[in-house]
Amino acid sequence: MIDRRSFILASVAAMLPLGASAVWHLRQPVPRTFDYGPAKLDIYAPDDATGMPVVFFAHGGTWQFGKRSQVNAKPAFLLANGFCFVSIDYRMLPEAGVATQAGDVEKAYAYIRANIAQHGGDPKRIVGMGHSAGCHLIALSGMRGGLPDVAALLLDDTRAYDLAALARNGGMVRAYARVFSDPSQWAALSPASYVDGRKHPPTFIAYSRAPGRGEASKTFAERLRATGTEVTLFDGSAYTHMSINRDFGEDGDALTAAALAFLKSTVG
Repeated sequence: MIDRRSFILASVAAMLPLGASAVWHLRQPVPRTFDYGPAKLDIYAPDDATGMPVVFFAHGGTWQFGKRSQVNAKPAFLLANGFCFVSIDYRMLPEAGVATQAGDVEKAYAYIRANIAQHGGDPKRIVGMGHSAGCHLIALSGMRGGLPDVAALLLDDTRAYDLAALARNGGMVRAYARVFSDPSQWAALSPASYVDGRKHPPTFIAYSRAPGRGEASKTFAERLRATGTEVTLFDGSAYTHMSINRDFGEDGDALTAAALAFLKSTVG
């Protein structure tokens, strides 16, 4: 005899479209949590995983807020599509400045490279992914060589690729003005500063309709392409700054489909 809970779950499953996001709605994966030094990270991987590509994620929150558990449908979707998923915490302002935060990202990445094989991941096929402030930190770390041998970068919606250009264009306001208050640090904290003619890992750049995102992303993409780097630019003007992150992994989401194609083509 089927119990009431099983009946309800079966009914819901019948109404959902086929696809990975149905897994998210019925069962949220449970991560294993580890201390990598400055903070903690969560590893999502099947018990029987072996040699799987890895998506390494840094959350947003204006460099001041956020936590590693804010991942929405990402873990279930990526696990269902053959990836391990890692979500990290890093120290927040005002405790830690942006340079320290980027260092935290790099320490977390080093920990994953050294340990992910024990959880079924392939340390040679790690993709760095971030949203908003996390996007900036992944871009900064990746461009300056702080994520050695990273297979690809998936950058989701920031204006902070070139801080001096942001200031010239009137964008150094509100959170940006508070976080990047010292112009003498702008070059060191700008991912664009490190696009110096070297070819970089394949990079997927998405932008929302939030002010300035499209312009900053297109300029950064052009700069990367000039080095011979493979760049995929995703027009996410149908999204808000929050929904371009929140909807990732949901059935029918356009960004998810484009990002998955990019992931499959780079780390397979």
